[in-house]
Amino acid sequence: MIRHFIFLAALSWMGATALSAQELTAVARVDPASSQIEEGWFGKAEVSLHLSQGVPFRVFTLAAPPRLVVDFRDVDWSGVKATDLLANPGAVTDIRFGNFQPGWSRMVADLAQPMLPDEVGMTIDDATGAAILSIVVAPADAAELATRSGPPEDALWPQQEAQEIPAPLVDDRFVVAIDPGHGGVDPGAERDDINEKELMLQIALELREALLRSGVSDVVLTRDSDMFVSLEGRVAIAHRSGADVFLSLHADALSQGGAQGATVYVLSEDASDTATAHLAARHNRADIIAGTDLTGSDDEVASVLLDLARQETEPRSKSLAKALVKGMTEAGGPMNRRPLRQAGFSVLKSADIPSVLVEVGFLSSERDLKNLRDPTWRAKIVGGMARSILTWRDADTAKRPLVRQ
Repeated sequence: MIRHFIFLAALSWMGATALSAQELTAVARVDPASSQIEEGWFGKAEVSLHLSQGVPFRVFTLAAPPRLVVDFRDVDWSGVKATDLLANPGAVTDIRFGNFQPGWSRMVADLAQPMLPDEVGMTIDDATGAAILSIVVAPADAAELATRSGPPEDALWPQQEAQEIPAPLVDDRFVVAIDPGHGGVDPGAERDDINEKELMLQIALELREALLRSGVSDVVLTRDSDMFVSLEGRVAIAHRSGADVFLSLHADALSQGGAQGATVYVLSEDASDTATAHLAARHNRADIIAGTDLTGSDDEVASVLLDLARQETEPRSKSLAKALVKGMTEAGGPMNRRPLRQAGFSVLKSADIPSVLVEVGFLSSERDLKNLRDPTWRAKIVGGMARSILTWRDADTAKRPLVRQ
């Protein structure tokens, strides 16, 4: 017998109970060979996701920009590529998936136009436990999408909260917050079998070890696993941990300009150049990529940006950036031909913590990709970064009394 779980779309995406069989809680695996997203009649799109077993899930939409979001508890996406599910983009222009928070995973589909769920259902085979999640989305009026969109409010499906970070063990200990870019449902740049989120977590863990070995620094990571953390949450973690410095790590891919070599960025309302502006725009879309509702946040973000040109923090961030460029150069680089740049990166918007963003290299560069995958090269560059941070700490400590005068 096949059991059917049919959802009323209006209930699903507005936060009603997603699945009556809440006992289904184990991790399910996706069968990419059988799963697909394809065009339907009358501008519709049909999602068919084949799972090794049924799991609780919920479906909702977001309006700015139009997105379909499906949360699961829990689905293993190992070995699945976006092209496995979406071979021919159309009404659905792009798709991504991965961990969202502990015990929960997420799939986000970008929609070419305003659309709303028309049919949502899951069938589960009693004999094998295998399940098929079917979702049909149909064109809708933009005003209707805006009215009926937004994350559900349900205690069983908690929205992400920033992880709890203990205060430093020693109040006067130098604390470095390391932010491995992207994570979970947001893979960052991808090339071949490599993605940015995994590389940056590896480098972050290696940099943490190098700093801890110095014996004079505490280190906190904004994430220590393949998990999504919002841009705001990353900065909040640095604040709650009492961080003295914030370092965000990335390895993006840029098609224009043949970008290559390590580059260090500080915050500025005006980007150094067009390529840097494009890069900042890509980074600042992380929350949108992960299916986060940003409604009503624009004014707050803008006000934070305007508050950041602090007379004390800004020159300290620039000094840290210069120290990193020097240390990474001495470690062998290779550095970008213009290694020190500036742009409006959201993760650098802490007004009271010196903050920099380091593109350790670019996945779009053959040379950089080879280096990033090489443990020996990573050890050298990480060592250079650690020495730079501690050298800057000593110089900054010596200057602080003069700055305060």
